[in-house]
Amino acid sequence: MTVREFPTTGPGAVPDPEVAAVLAALDAGFPDVAAMDAAEVRAAIRARRPALQRLPDMHTARDITIDGPGELLPLRVYRPTADTALPVIVFAHGGGFVFCDLDSHDEFCRAMAAGVGALVIAVDYRLAPEHPGPAAHDDLLAALRWAAEHAGEYGGDPARIALAGDSAGGNLAATVALAVRDHGGPPLTAQILLYPVIDDDFDTDSYRRFGTGHYNTTRAMRWYWQQYAPHGTDDIRLVPTRASSLAGLPPAVVVTAELDPPCSAGDAYARRLASDGVPVRHRRFDGLFHGFLTIPSLSATVTARRTVWAMVRDVIGGKQGCSQRSRA
Repeated sequence: MTVREFPTTGPGAVPDPEVAAVLAALDAGFPDVAAMDAAEVRAAIRARRPALQRLPDMHTARDITIDGPGELLPLRVYRPTADTALPVIVFAHGGGFVFCDLDSHDEFCRAMAAGVGALVIAVDYRLAPEHPGPAAHDDLLAALRWAAEHAGEYGGDPARIALAGDSAGGNLAATVALAVRDHGGPPLTAQILLYPVIDDDFDTDSYRRFGTGHYNTTRAMRWYWQQYAPHGTDDIRLVPTRASSLAGLPPAVVVTAELDPPCSAGDAYARRLASDGVPVRHRRFDGLFHGFLTIPSLSATVTARRTVWAMVRDVIGGKQGCSQRSRA
């Protein structure tokens, strides 16, 4: 068993003024999703989104469509360099299982591809409540299996494939890693869980302390789960902690944020992975909040990304500094 902790300044540190200002603005301006229907939520989120910049530059960034388990499944494939045999990251975006898409996480996927030196395949999975779980899980699993067969055509190394996701996407990456273990592959190099929504326990320490006033609220999290799992969460495809054991899963990178209601569950999942013999690289970013890695204008994000990219390279074998002029 390997456990690598990456400590920070410790909980309760004096908040960084820039972080505090951004968090206050997010908390004041983010839509009250629980008072809206899904279509209204998506429209409100899109209205807040800045114009797509398609930066940082990639060697190529291609939109493709594959056959999914329910309908055609859009993917976006980011190749940071002309190099071949790059490690592959199959990525599921966050958004409470209800909103966000390929464009919402375009900058983040580009930054990850360049910073890690990996071929990134972003998955535009079906959204709840129109498609309740496990539809999104099934879509990510289908994309992973496609990548195992076709990543080499785009410069990827099919022998080095990792799953990744942020927030709700972290849940999907964790549950698909379990499905791969239990149902015969394809083999994974790693699972990369970024402030993952691990379960629906709203009585943890972080929910009690940060469930209001910190942008991502307990009220919103309850609503997201109601959309995604209207018939309950006993299914291992919805909640990875329903698994009797986590033994045999691929090495994990687990990133959490102190001021995030799901933080305690993410930290506990990292500990449980390690106790079940899974190599874990775990970093909690104290003084930061849910979703911070997708805010590139925040100075703390720039620093944190460097740390996270290094953690990911450490487990999948990427190559630092791989951005080139886009031909997309």
